Amino acid sequence: MSEHPTDRQHRIAYRIALNFEDGATSFIDCNAGETVLDAAYRSNINLPMDCSNGVCGACKCRCEQGDYDLGNEYLEDALTEGEAAEGMVLVCQMQVSSDCIIAVPVPSAACKVKPAEHGAVVSSIERVADSTFVLRLRLDAPEAVDFLPGQFVNLTVPGTDQHRSYSFSSKPGAGEASFLIRTIPGGVMSTWLATDAAVGTRISFVGPQGSFFLRDIDRPTILLAGGTGLAPILSMLEVLADRGPGQPIHLIYGVTSDGDLVGLPGIKALAARLPTMTWASCVADRQTTHPLQGYVTEHLTDEHLNAGNCDIYLCGPPAMVEAVRVFLRDRRIQPQHFYYEKFAPRKNDLGHGTIWIGAFFANCPPV
Repeated sequence: MSEHPTDRQHRIAYRIALNFEDGATSFIDCNAGETVLDAAYRSNINLPMDCSNGVCGACKCRCEQGDYDLGNEYLEDALTEGEAAEGMVLVCQMQVSSDCIIAVPVPSAACKVKPAEHGAVVSSIERVADSTFVLRLRLDAPEAVDFLPGQFVNLTVPGTDQHRSYSFSSKPGAGEASFLIRTIPGGVMSTWLATDAAVGTRISFVGPQGSFFLRDIDRPTILLAGGTGLAPILSMLEVLADRGPGQPIHLIYGVTSDGDLVGLPGIKALAARLPTMTWASCVADRQTTHPLQGYVTEHLTDEHLNAGNCDIYLCGPPAMVEAVRVFLRDRRIQPQHFYYEKFAPRKNDLGHGTIWIGAFFANCPPV
């Protein structure tokens, strides 16, 4: 018997983010009562599998966020009780009851996932500091640009075959996407922004990508941003301000010199929307006139660290990431979760770009 149209209308569909080993992310809809494996196949994503009935364990993944049921039809050899307690799942048995984020331990290409390309038009270009541009894009199809707050995309520099990686500073679902872009002398994107970029220019990008993204806030959370590493943190804060979590959120935003400080009015506005949020900005330059001088680690207190009962999100240059890791090690602080993304200059025959490197530590020392 065929399904009546009204039956389809009353089915509950949940949004599932599949984050692959190479950082690519695809979104699928999963109906109530449907397994994630079946939902993925329906979306032409071939998740790893052999048996599809909970015997082999080939479809084992990790659920990083969301509610689900695995039933009791699978074998212990396929998924042990300890693995299940740690969030490991068999997607052939997994039926979800909320939106979920699932880490898939294979590259996206192995699952026949093609990178999603999106189009947009430049809506504004603003030089907010000597070192920073804000680029805003009006998206052709906002509903098709799914990403997790904190992720990045590869923007194609108009007029070239080059692309550069930048994190969204805007939240998912917005009709306009925004990016904080650091100027690099001779850089392909920097040169285009300074000399050729104009409102109305068409631009394309591919993504989303990255394992650095916001998870559920279950404990006090510290957000650390260095320079334009503020971008993904702003995206996270936009989402948190909408959700209104009850846990304390503390942001420390650090830059090299006074002229590098950007986005302070926006941070203040977010703090006004998020009553549990506190924040500080600091400048490393010893000659600064800013109220707080020094590096972010100099303004991390015992109260913020909460004896390790905290989550830390960190985005900044490699030296900053390493300094925070050493600081936590020397203080013998083991945060419950430590997520970071660091960016480094990349040289080629056309200039400089950005390499994004993400990592995640759970319940382990950041060494």
